[in-house]
Amino acid sequence: MTKIAVILSGCGVFDGAEIHESVLTMLAIHRAGADYQCFAPDMDQHHVLNHMNGEEMPETRNVMIEASRISRGDIKPLSAYTAADYDALIMPGGFGAAKNLSSFAFDGPDCTVNTDLVAALTSTRNAGKPIGALCISPAVLAKVFDGVDLTIGQDEGVAGAINAMGCTHKQTNHGDVVVDEASKIVTTPCYMLDANISQIADGAEACVKQVIALTK
Repeated sequence: MTKIAVILSGCGVFDGAEIHESVLTMLAIHRAGADYQCFAPDMDQHHVLNHMNGEEMPETRNVMIEASRISRGDIKPLSAYTAADYDALIMPGGFGAAKNLSSFAFDGPDCTVNTDLVAALTSTRNAGKPIGALCISPAVLAKVFDGVDLTIGQDEGVAGAINAMGCTHKQTNHGDVVVDEASKIVTTPCYMLDANISQIADGAEACVKQVIALTK
């Protein structure tokens, strides 16, 4: 059975992993006849936001503990990821990708990326295994890899940052994917577009389908 590592960045669109994208990615993996294991960095998230009003809350939360809400407790620290144990890796979106897994939300093209994530991504690619990314997560890939075709949809600012980091942004719409065959990287825009949950399901399913196809 194809086994896919799903990298989460917390729980909640504004300060962690986007829940719809994460759950629908896991659903698409199972419906494709594959299985998954969730991972997240064992670290404090950048900040905690009230998802009702967007205000910052005076508390600290751990990225992996928060992500375990989505994975129902079945999660491993990202530092424990080994590319040899998995056939592919997929990153759902949410601002956690740009705040916890990287500093893209604050630093744009000059961002840094979590060292455990860099190790996971580079070891996966070096092993010739595919990587999928949804929503804002392709911007993180652009910081780690050069010369890759990626999409986050149609946002000119983020597209420009991706190009500035040495990759090529391709404009897409709901449910579309960009497949960089040479790099085995698949990306889709999801909530980087004004989308409903059905359109997110379409994007997640299309991404997972292409990622699994690249494992063959």
